[in-house]
This record gives sequence, C-alpha cells and structure tokens, in this order.
Amino acid sequence: MPSSARILVVDDHEEMGQMLKEPLTDAGYRVDLSTGGADAIAQLRARVYDVVLCDLRMEEVDGLDVLAAARRHDPELPVLLMTAFGAVESAVEAMKRGAWHYLTKPFRLDEVLLHVGRALEARRLKAEHRDLKRQVAQRNGLGALLGHSVPMRTLYELIDRVAASEAPVLIRGESGSGKELVARALHSEGPRSPAPFVAVNCTALPHALLESELFGHIKGAFSGATTTRRGLFLEADGGTLFLDEIGDMPPELQAKLLRVLQDGEVRAVGADGSRRVDVRILAATHQDLDARVKEGRFRADLFYRLNVVSLRVPPLRERTEDIPKLAEHFVAQARARNPRSPVTTLAPEVVATLARMPWPGNVRELENLVERLVVLGAQPTVDLAQLKLHTTDAVPEVHPLAAAHGQVVPLRQLEGEYIAWVVARCGGNKTRAAELLGIDVSTIHRRERTDSGVSQR
Repeated sequence: MPSSARILVVDDHEEMGQMLKEPLTDAGYRVDLSTGGADAIAQLRARVYDVVLCDLRMEEVDGLDVLAAARRHDPELPVLLMTAFGAVESAVEAMKRGAWHYLTKPFRLDEVLLHVGRALEARRLKAEHRDLKRQVAQRNGLGALLGHSVPMRTLYELIDRVAASEAPVLIRGESGSGKELVARALHSEGPRSPAPFVAVNCTALPHALLESELFGHIKGAFSGATTTRRGLFLEADGGTLFLDEIGDMPPELQAKLLRVLQDGEVRAVGADGSRRVDVRILAATHQDLDARVKEGRFRADLFYRLNVVSLRVPPLRERTEDIPKLAEHFVAQARARNPRSPVTTLAPEVVATLARMPWPGNVRELENLVERLVVLGAQPTVDLAQLKLHTTDAVPEVHPLAAAHGQVVPLRQLEGEYIAWVVARCGGNKTRAAELLGIDVSTIHRRERTDSGVSQR
C-alpha cells in the first residue's frame, strides 16, 4: 500500500527534490529528501526504505556510489536513477550494477509515479516469494523435523553437512521414525532444492510395475501400456529421487538400478535406446541391509553404491524428551484438520504417560494416537482416563509428581491430581484414601465437586 511505503529522493538540487516530493506525497507515500550522496548513504543506514529515487550526476558522491551503498544495505532495494539525456551510457552501466530502472530528464511526473509503483510491486512480489520459500523450507526442510534431544541434534548436524554433497545417502531407521522427512530435509537444504523431489515406496507397488514406475515405458511395451510413461527417474531429473524401503526391491530390479547409478542413463521398458539423467539418489530402509547382503538377498555392489553416506534416524524411545514438543505439534495439526473438536491440550499426566510408552511404531504411532484423542475427545483437556480409553496398549501408571516434572504446575492442580491418584490406588475407596492422606473424607468430596465445576452452596 502506498501509505506504508517510504521513499528516499536524492538530488543535489533542492528544488528538483521538492518538485518530486510533492506528487509522491500526494500519492500517499512517505518521502524523505536528501541533498547529496553522502547524506543519502547516511540515511540508508539509519532508516529502512522501499524505493530510492536518486540523481546520477552529483558532486563528490554520485548516484553510482549511492547505488552501491543501497545494494550493500539491502540487495533487493529498488534504486531508480535520474539522468540527463547525454549520460544514458552511464545509466546503462548503473543498470548492470543493479539499478532497477533509470529515468531520462526531462521526464513527466506521471512517469515517475508509474515506475515507483512498479518497483514497489516487484519488491512486494519478491518478499512474498521469499516468505513462500521459507514456509516450504519449514515444511520440507530441517524445520519439519522436531526435537532437541541429543540424538536429534546429532542428526541435524549430519544433515547440514551432507545436504550440499552429491553423494548417495542411505537413511536407516525403524518404521515410522521419520526417514522420509530426513530425505526431504537433505533435498531442501541442498543445491538441488529448486528441482523436483520424487519419492517412491519400493513395497507399495507390485514388482512387475515397479520397473515401469522407475524407468518408464513406451506405448505398447506390455499389455495395458496404452500410453508412453516417462518414469520417476526422468521426473526427478536435476533433482532428487528417494527410494523408500530399498531393501524390499526385487533382485532383478536391483541389477537395473545399479546400472543406472553406474552409467547415469535409464532405458524405458520396451525402448531401443537410453536417456541420460542427472539425479541424486537417497534411499531408506528399516531392514538390516548388511545381513541381507550376507544372506544373498541384496546385491553387495548396489549396497556399496547406496551406502556412501549412512544416516541413522533414532527411534522415539531413544529421544523421549522430544515427546512433549511432538505431542503439542500433533495436537495443533489435528485441531486444524478437525476444527469442531473441543480438544485444545493434553493434561500433564497424559504427556508424562506418553513419554513412558514403548512406541514400536515411533513418531507415526504417536501422531496417530494424538489424532485419535483429538477426534474422539469430548473435553478441552485430554485426561488420563481418556488416554486409557482410546489406546489399545497398556498405559503405564504415572505419579502426579512425575507428570509435573520439567514444567510449572499450579499447586492446587497438583493437589487435586494427587488426591485423585491416591483414590485410584485405593480402588475408589475415598474413606481409606482420606485416612492415608490425613484429611477428612469431606475434603475429597468437596474437591471433586469443585474440580467438576459444581458450585458449592
């Protein structure tokens, strides 16, 4: 919006500066004047501008000096230079150095307004594009991986070092641990990020179709091939191909994949010739490929080709300190998908219980459980009873003090949770619980009525 844009007008002839300021101000812009290059450079350091309108020919510090300072201060700041007809050659040189546009004197004021408006629009579009790229990077890059435990910090450091390489990477980890997120982070943080990231699960397709899916086929190559298909290698050309669960690839296809890695060429099913491809290969497996190589179920030469760099994704049970952050994130995601759910948070004892569960399905299992709690929850806060109701696994008992570990919990809340825990330990016998707590049984009844929202009379 013009009213939010600030423009710096630079001209060593003050009357020219004033002549430009008035129509720009009338158009809704905030305008600052500078009567020399040195003063303009000082103003650029002191304030943020959206456009600079600067005379090219000035004594001592000229427009090219101002342009250079503006580029150092903000490489995307549009600088429009004003020049006399005889100095067009200098203006062209300024364009080579990064000026956004130049105006030849004498010019019309509506021409100035037109180019200022275009410069602002270009700056806005660049900012939107930059924000979009940042959001995509957050979703697909390191920002998509959550956790600050020691195993995850180690993994982040390795991803940061490996991303810039062209070497194949073998990502190892249990099912549901986040291997594809690691692969996407390697792609997004590396030089191939503008190019495609293509993923295929080697177990998701019948073996007969996997070759066609990877390498493509020509029309009529086999029964049902009614059209030509490029294949995933060509779709990923210039980018990254992620082969998930590579350990399940059939032996005959392993040989063809090895040939592609060696020659950099793919041959579609039924084709007479090959086509060159430039693809970085990332592979993942939950299996012990070393053992499968020894058993003769996976080619040793392909294994060595893929295992240039190996990354291990830790299972959730090795980074339980990340569970509170993960659970909070999954609640927010589930609420966005289920806006009618009343659930807003998990009780502290629920989070503490989640941290003590075994999680054989890792992060994916935790995400699915949180989604179930949000979808089926009937109250804003999911309590331990609801957790036990909606999970098939044995829920480990958690003492209220353990639930409060690592966070500040109001004393009244902790007191109520402890009373409820003791009552549960006594099989619901409140008289016995009161004896153990050293309080009157009426105190327990009163706390229950208060906690359930029943007003006391």
